[in-house]
Amino acid sequence: MPVPDPSDDPLSRERAHLTHSRAALRSMREDVESLDIRDVTANWVNAEVLTRQIEDRVKALADLSHTPLFFGRLDYLHSPGADQAEGAEGERFYIGRRHVHDADGDPMVIDWRAPVSQPFYRASKKNPLDIALRRRFGYTGGDLTAYEDEHLSDPSETAATSKLLQQEIERPRVGPMRDIVATIQPEQDEIVRSGLGGSVCVQGGPGTGKTAVGLHRVAYLLYAHRDRLARTGTLVIGPNASFLHYIEQVLPALGELEVKQATVDDLVAHVEVRGTDEAPAAVVKGDARMAEVLRRAVRSHVTMPVEPVVVVRGSRRWRVPAYELEVIVQELLDRDIRYGAAREALPQRIAHAVLVQMERSGEAPDDRVQDAVARNTAVKAAVKNLWPPVEPAKLVLRLLSDADFLATHAEGLLTEDEQKTILWARPVRSVKSAKWAAADAVLIDEATDLVQRTHSLGHVVLDEAQDLSPMQYRAVGRRCTTGSATVLGDLAQGTTPWATRSWEEALTHLGKGDAVVEELTAGFRVPTDVITYASRLLPHIAPGLTPVASVRENPGFFEVRPATADSADSADSADSADSAATMAAEVVAACEELLRNEGSVGLIAADARVPLLAEALAAAGLPHLGPGEETTLTTRLTLVPASLAKGLEYDYVVLDEPRAVVDGEPDERTGLRRLYVSLTRAVSGLIVTHAAPLPPQLTEGAGAL
Repeated sequence: MPVPDPSDDPLSRERAHLTHSRAALRSMREDVESLDIRDVTANWVNAEVLTRQIEDRVKALADLSHTPLFFGRLDYLHSPGADQAEGAEGERFYIGRRHVHDADGDPMVIDWRAPVSQPFYRASKKNPLDIALRRRFGYTGGDLTAYEDEHLSDPSETAATSKLLQQEIERPRVGPMRDIVATIQPEQDEIVRSGLGGSVCVQGGPGTGKTAVGLHRVAYLLYAHRDRLARTGTLVIGPNASFLHYIEQVLPALGELEVKQATVDDLVAHVEVRGTDEAPAAVVKGDARMAEVLRRAVRSHVTMPVEPVVVVRGSRRWRVPAYELEVIVQELLDRDIRYGAAREALPQRIAHAVLVQMERSGEAPDDRVQDAVARNTAVKAAVKNLWPPVEPAKLVLRLLSDADFLATHAEGLLTEDEQKTILWARPVRSVKSAKWAAADAVLIDEATDLVQRTHSLGHVVLDEAQDLSPMQYRAVGRRCTTGSATVLGDLAQGTTPWATRSWEEALTHLGKGDAVVEELTAGFRVPTDVITYASRLLPHIAPGLTPVASVRENPGFFEVRPATADSADSADSADSADSAATMAAEVVAACEELLRNEGSVGLIAADARVPLLAEALAAAGLPHLGPGEETTLTTRLTLVPASLAKGLEYDYVVLDEPRAVVDGEPDERTGLRRLYVSLTRAVSGLIVTHAAPLPPQLTEGAGAL
């Protein structure tokens, strides 16, 4: 009997292509590592810059052993088009995370962002986009183990749900967030590939992939506009350090290493934040009206002249009368340019007035004379008196500690009660001794921009945007005044007292009122039963918002576990310590049950209950991590305060005491939104444990659940 030829096995051929592609990538990396720059650098500065660029290129060409080099294949019926340099009739393309070519320069893997790759995400039976076959690959670790074909141009083949696509979406999550480059859906791809010139706002419920869409859009824009963004810069803004740590590996996995990450607090860190505001004070400080209060306060330092400026040069005295100085000052005020820029322009304007007099008297002064006059002692003294320097932190300090100063500049903007709300109870001696709150730092950032323009980037991604105040939106908007933005969020997950009420309003504060608002409603992460249960809260927290519809075929695991009879009796007894211990034991048991499955487990609880549960986990010998710490195969359990759960995801979740999550917030709506966030962190299963009664909003209209 003849031995089968391995070349007849499609899987063997694809594995061979993977092996050859990895070898080609290794050669590309070795070529870069072997570059000799000694003869092409004029000095040590150029050498340092070029060396760093080479190092970055080597990193970008890293072959991550557990990350598939390619995940799909496209077989075109015809050439992709004359505008595609690569591509002929019947040509085949392997789609991957980065471009790989062989020794002759012929492509072995095409970057997913290239135009020729787009049909991998957009083609369908109804609109095949000239694709004869789309092949998806399945991997175990870094090994290619399966493939799945769709003959898009074959009318006899019916459309079917991709099993490999479902498996990739549901693959257990251990470690940081991973990219979704192999599973991008058509509606997501449309947002990802939208142009750099316009801003986009993505409203997306839990599990719709809005964060991944935003990160992949950055990767796409860097591919399509690399030179421009290399000059202007890009920035990803997240809600907290834990979230940023969770997402930080997505862009490097796509070969993009230069995107900076920060929180809003990082952006406005002009002072050390050591204090906290009560919610009413934070709401007023975050209100957009404070921008006008600050503008008035800054401009109030300008005074109109009451005496002339006399400039002595040699034996001549040149006099600029007060009325002429007043015209100069008023013109600068009317231009409404930044305070610092106007202050720098004022001595030149005064000097110009002196030069006009010189020319009338028959002299012929040049620019050097004007600069000398601008530096004249009398001119400098006049500028200091008319347009004194303003230190933003000192200005905000005075506004918050001087009732009369605040009243003067808040007249007609803030009520007397609002002014009293933000005034400090005790006077503060200096900027350093003040216990600044987070909202104060944002005010200082606004004042700083009134004095001197903030540097603008080419593109900014703002995630979990629904929690920002109007003044925080303004702070972010200053970082992209000449660039564009991708705004990501979910109005139903707003958990601050100043949470966004509408995207139109938020985008106006951001300075991107013309941004396109896109809505993602297809849920790929949260199981059907879980999102259906959580969506009971939507009428109470975001009326009119479209519920997420899970497209997962696997319904997942979901169970609500009330306290046992014994623990319920204990809960009603006077011994609350025994009650708490009993409930903690049941929570620990639920964690142990879920840890028998593959993947990560998150235990989410009201912040106040975290210490108790930490003790219970330690007593049971269950090692656990904090949010943002990277899970491993040996430590897969994370204890998450409800206040830090936003944006995170786990294969399985235990949610402890929903009532406590709600009660931990200053008002019921915010508490219910925090609960909505906590309920929607699971990918494969959720257990809700409780001794206290569930919030009635969860039990209204309850059926079998």
